[in-house]
Amino acid sequence: MRPSLTDPGILIATWFGSGYLTPAPGTWGTIAALPFAWFMIQAVPPTWLIPAAIILLAVGTWAANRFDILTQGHDASEIVVDEVVGVWLTLGIMALYAPLTWVAWIVAFVLFRAFDIVKPFPINLIDRHMGGGFGVMLDDVLAGVFAGVAGILAMMLLKKLAII
Repeated sequence: MRPSLTDPGILIATWFGSGYLTPAPGTWGTIAALPFAWFMIQAVPPTWLIPAAIILLAVGTWAANRFDILTQGHDASEIVVDEVVGVWLTLGIMALYAPLTWVAWIVAFVLFRAFDIVKPFPINLIDRHMGGGFGVMLDDVLAGVFAGVAGILAMMLLKKLAII
């Protein structure tokens, strides 16, 4: 049974229902995170995506727990608030190095999704061994950090090669 979006925890866990989109709800959740990030950085510096992600990490942990309790499951694919936190971290970390151009947004999206899907060490350990809402969130936090650092390196390479 699919929990209702009228529940605030479900609304947040599924990032306003984007987690119910198929196929690849994680990709849809990541895409749904981007307009929120864009609107946010119209008002504040892009590096503020980092503290915003940390705040959403706390709220998302609660929401993921709520979803798991209501569905009697763990880390359901419909929970995509973790992708929102991860891609916001990626963008915020990349903004420490350079402006968030359209190329940077694409690089951030691709790298975050790659780290989130492939789950290299130690992300895979967290994904397999940590339970609860915090476990749901933490592997994407780490994927976001890895993607942010890789994004900085990618942007440096693109600049060096005079592609951007």
